[in-house]
Amino acid sequence: MSKYTYIFHGTAFSSHSSKKINILKDYLFFVNSNGIIEKIADPEHEDYQSLLAAYEGQENFHRLADGQYFLPGFVDLHVHAPQWAQSGTALDIPLYDWLHTYTFPLESKYADLAFAKKVYEDLVNTLLANGTTTVLYFATVHKQASLLLAKICAEKGQRGLVGKVVMDDPEQNPDYYRDADAKTALADTEEFILAVKELAKTVKQGVYPVVTPRFIPSCSDEALKGLGELAAKYDTHIQSHCSESDWAHSYVQERFSKHDAAALHDFGLLGEKSVMAHCNFLDDHDAELFASTGTAISHCPLSNAYFANSVIPIKRFMAKGIDIGLGTDISAGATPSLYDNAKQAVVSSRMLEDGVNSALPAEERGVPDSRLSIHEAFYLATAGGGESLSLPIGRIQENYAWDVQIVDTKVPGASLPIFTESEALDDIFQKVMYLVRPEHIREVWVQGEKVHSRS
Repeated sequence: MSKYTYIFHGTAFSSHSSKKINILKDYLFFVNSNGIIEKIADPEHEDYQSLLAAYEGQENFHRLADGQYFLPGFVDLHVHAPQWAQSGTALDIPLYDWLHTYTFPLESKYADLAFAKKVYEDLVNTLLANGTTTVLYFATVHKQASLLLAKICAEKGQRGLVGKVVMDDPEQNPDYYRDADAKTALADTEEFILAVKELAKTVKQGVYPVVTPRFIPSCSDEALKGLGELAAKYDTHIQSHCSESDWAHSYVQERFSKHDAAALHDFGLLGEKSVMAHCNFLDDHDAELFASTGTAISHCPLSNAYFANSVIPIKRFMAKGIDIGLGTDISAGATPSLYDNAKQAVVSSRMLEDGVNSALPAEERGVPDSRLSIHEAFYLATAGGGESLSLPIGRIQENYAWDVQIVDTKVPGASLPIFTESEALDDIFQKVMYLVRPEHIREVWVQGEKVHSRS
């Protein structure tokens, strides 16, 4: 009997570094009962042929078909789960108006657990079908609905990091949708943390509670301070928005006479397990604070195009040693696909480098050395996300979770434009990143368990 739960054979793409991918051609991948890649053998390995002969034909041996490839499962660092119900709506109005006219009224509906269940189940299924195996979720202020989202992730096999949102400031939040006060918000958050930690004991792929102040403008000082203390007490992940737009960035400066990064740090909300969304307006001092505390950035390129009033200089922040991953920011980003956001990350970076105002001379128009390659965008969607969460995910290598998507480039009626057997695998990788749609994703695995398949 095999000592491994599964053995896979095929070609994989995985990040070697932020700029370079590893192409693992015709490798063997051995996955143990914990869903961890225990052993990898390349065709030059001295035991490769004997291993192939020993396992080929067994029930737990899986060989990819011609034209199929392994990619790591994507890591989405910023999803507003309740907003899935309004995805694609009202993206043409300012952020403040969008929140108060559309988003807060919708999120208030999640007191109804039947409605929450309907939306959340569909969202988790949709993200898995798009190759996303790990998600950092904002839920709502409702403790029970937030716990329901964690349970749905557990049941469907997705690795979910879920936050009960805190927004208690009566001056900044509508009466119909907010925490009653800071004390209530903190008590509900602590109960939520304990409930998710209990749930996690039964979940192979992991579910995690996340301390989640919506953003500084929505929270009182008491709530922010208390959330920092809860995160330290229970060693949880932390998420929020940071310096997203002109309005949000200016609000914090007026309130605290400092930037978001410094204010969040004062409340104990920056650290190795902290992920801050957007961060478009970080200056060099803010960036150095992120790097020194280990705080990560969730880069949401499509959402930023709608609401952030700027293009974030990702290349500059990567050079400072900040962990960075990608986020869809559903629903401010109107797609559940990290493929779409990886492409947009490249596009936005090119626009930042080249500039957008054609009335200016070329040498004054853009920001030099800003462009990202599709290889770097792939890194952000996979390994960068794993490093941002301090979890062994996002790479196909030993001692990492077997979180993979199996992409089929020869789907009937939707095959990718690959016409020669000798086409370079790096070129095929680029075509995958630019052209894959959900119908190309044949299977998705999380922690060694198949959680999605398309016939």
